[in-house]
Amino acid sequence: MDSDDATAAAGMRVSVACSEQAGAAFEVSVEVACGATVLDAIRGSGVLGRFATIDVSRCQVGIWGRATKLDARLADGDRVELYRPLVMDPMQARRLRASRRKPR
Repeated sequence: MDSDDATAAAGMRVSVACSEQAGAAFEVSVEVACGATVLDAIRGSGVLGRFATIDVSRCQVGIWGRATKLDARLADGDRVELYRPLVMDPMQARRLRASRRKPR
């Protein structure tokens, strides 16, 4: 067995992060096979069982803050992120905060 075979057999380590609600982040490290996808890492991490409200078919995902698809291949050390849907449009939230400020 050469070093490439040993690496393929060993797999790779990635982390999966999500936040079911604001201020409550969860991150877990998981070992996956080389060539694993984002969906493989999510399933292997156990977050779907831990957080019943997460629907992987509907939520957006990313790797290190960049949006990606569930079938994207992972590299060793990647951080898979599951994103919650926005509660409010960011521009609308900004206008609301601005309207609540005291006049100068």
